[in-house]
Amino acid sequence: MRAALLLATAAALAPIQRTRRRTAPLQSSVVDAANPRSVGLALELDDGTRKVHSVAENTQFVTGFFRGLGSSDAFAALSTSFYYVYEAMERQMDETTSPTLKALDYPALRRLPGLERDMEFYYGADWRTAKPRPSAATLEYVKQIEAVGAGPEPELLVGHLYSRYLGDLFGGQMMSGMAVKSLGDSVGDDAGGLSFYAFDAIPNTKAFITEWYETLNGLDLDDAQRAAIVDEANVVFRLNIAIFDELEGNPLKSFLSVALKSLKEKLFG
Repeated sequence: MRAALLLATAAALAPIQRTRRRTAPLQSSVVDAANPRSVGLALELDDGTRKVHSVAENTQFVTGFFRGLGSSDAFAALSTSFYYVYEAMERQMDETTSPTLKALDYPALRRLPGLERDMEFYYGADWRTAKPRPSAATLEYVKQIEAVGAGPEPELLVGHLYSRYLGDLFGGQMMSGMAVKSLGDSVGDDAGGLSFYAFDAIPNTKAFITEWYETLNGLDLDDAQRAAIVDEANVVFRLNIAIFDELEGNPLKSFLSVALKSLKEKLFG
């Protein structure tokens, strides 16, 4: 994952064969401790979403941002979308009773406090009343989070935690530096507007990610649940790419994507 902005995709991968065989939690080993991403659900998620990263890397907004072509307005819009997304996701985490989700809910990963500071930077002290409404793609994303959280399989939110938090953490410092370069004087002297990318409570990113993946691999999930989580992670990537489509100046494309999805759901259930 090159940066937090790379968390997007255009299409879900082919369905994964599922069975109902329950698997025991993975036992720790020398290999697992050294590289937990090489086994278990961590490997399944990494492999199951690998193809979609090339799509994300080629979106105009992402490639333009890395070339230093981003604008303050576009970055404010992205922060606004993330604010609504994380408000929904972290609200679900606060309300859940799922032990699976609670095991992965590390306070140091929470992004909403930083996003609230960013919203004040972009929209002023009264941002809670003056903030823009969520975009169409953002609303679709929030709807998915709330539906999963209230549904019979809330553990599918693991796909959301993986797709968002891990990308944010992998790319946080890099993205902050790129944003300062790209946005120039529009960023505050203290990198205002970029609090989202600051993980001050995680001094050792590599060690933290290793611990998070080990916890992920230790979850008591059967094959079907794990496959469903991978599928949901791909849904998350698709929802992210719709947000980037809007930022690229293609709201019609994003609107049609949402409309076609709704039509398919009505026709095929």
